[in-house]
Amino acid sequence: MKCVSIDLDGTLLDDQHQISEKNRQVIQQMKDNHIEVILNTGRQYADVIRVAGVAELKLPIFCLNGSMMYAENGELLYETTLAEELYFELLAKLKPLNVGILVYTNKGGFPGTLPSLRGKSWDEIQQMFDSQDYEGIVAQKDIKIYKLIAVVNETEIDRIDTVKNTLKELSSVSFSSSFPNNCEITSSTAQKGKAIRRYENMKKIVFDEIYSFGDGGNDVTQFEVSTRSFAMENAPDEIKKRASDITKSNNDDGVAYAVTEILKLV
Repeated sequence: MKCVSIDLDGTLLDDQHQISEKNRQVIQQMKDNHIEVILNTGRQYADVIRVAGVAELKLPIFCLNGSMMYAENGELLYETTLAEELYFELLAKLKPLNVGILVYTNKGGFPGTLPSLRGKSWDEIQQMFDSQDYEGIVAQKDIKIYKLIAVVNETEIDRIDTVKNTLKELSSVSFSSSFPNNCEITSSTAQKGKAIRRYENMKKIVFDEIYSFGDGGNDVTQFEVSTRSFAMENAPDEIKKRASDITKSNNDDGVAYAVTEILKLV
């Protein structure tokens, strides 16, 4: 059985955060050909299904870099969390670095999620971070913490290297960048590539061929389990080097182009 695993932002979505009609048609054609198509994203589920056209495609959706896995009908198949003790350890390491912190939970994002930062100035974003009571998050009833994102101003992306060097001390977490100015932190069991393998085990199937598409550091683990991996033309050079192939950009229907013209899956 063939599997196609597709990142969302910067990959399937164009710069207006929309799925083109050509990409939508190709996904439907792959489904008609009994190819397992998966959305494999760093976004939380609520932010994924808000994208126009996603719900209609009825696809399995792996969220938060594999921290949560949903079936095509929206059923939760799997979740992994950051323990309270680990959460406070991460706060203690991140706060001295003076980075913004987004906390993804079962009760939403605190003080928001990445899509909620769009269109805001850095001063507005910084005010959001400064006003958040991070210790108080865990006091909420039945709270589950899935992911943290360290964020810096786009003019200071070199500081993300400091974040990653600090996190190397922790074997209990995985971390990668979906954009150059962030570092996404999850449980070590949460990675896009591991999620694909976990899905095989859950469904008791074997993917003879896996094709993956992405543009960020959090896509590398799905590249590593793929028969062929496609970095988008808009991806950073370091990500392109980790993929077996390069396709057109997210604004030029790069997913549809690779599926039809290179892989010839439809």
